[in-house]
Amino acid sequence: MYAIIETGGKQLKVSEGDAIFVELLDVEAGAEYVFDKVVLTSGETVKVGAPYVENAKVVAEVEKHGKSKKVVIFKYRAKDPSTHRKQGHRQPYTKLVIKSIEA
Repeated sequence: MYAIIETGGKQLKVSEGDAIFVELLDVEAGAEYVFDKVVLTSGETVKVGAPYVENAKVVAEVEKHGKSKKVVIFKYRAKDPSTHRKQGHRQPYTKLVIKSIEA
């Protein structure tokens, strides 16, 4: 059985036991988090929501919070030695382990 959930403006396909990385959630490590925006569930029958499947939820356990690898942004203008800018960015994330899918 799998489900497609919506979080952080993205849609993810999840199954029980999967470890997923999502945008940073305001939940402490070790706690449970329930996704109620379930777009699709599959099992014996496939249920497609319009926009979400009613009475469906995905329960996950928060494993840890962290930051992804650094992305370096370098901007410059050609033939102009005084115009350049270097900037780095590390996107925060939450790692979740899917415990159950209820549809």
